[in-house]
Amino acid sequence: MTQLKLRKPSWMMASVLVSLLCVAGTASAQSLQVKQWAASCSACHGTDGYSEGGMASLAGQKKADIIEKMNEYKSGKRVASIMHQLSKGYSAEQIEQIAEYFASLPHEKPVAKSK
Repeated sequence: MTQLKLRKPSWMMASVLVSLLCVAGTASAQSLQVKQWAASCSACHGTDGYSEGGMASLAGQKKADIIEKMNEYKSGKRVASIMHQLSKGYSAEQIEQIAEYFASLPHEKPVAKSK
């Protein structure tokens, strides 16, 4: 009987561990998906949203501002050569996730550390 009691908690712990790993795997996959969506912006707005000039940098902008601009492009309120077309390819949830990604980055591009 003592043995059975010891096994029960270990089975519970194993199931909790598996559940946590599944959640972590899902979060990681979602994070990669958002980075892939954001990478499509790099042609004009630079790698990770750090523009080299010509277009605005997206990194470090406020999430609400990015969402507002994307929705304005999507609705046609804001005119651009290509953004009005690109923005229509994203759902409201995708736009929110992309905006959150760029808003989480520092405004200034981090300086690479020399070895």
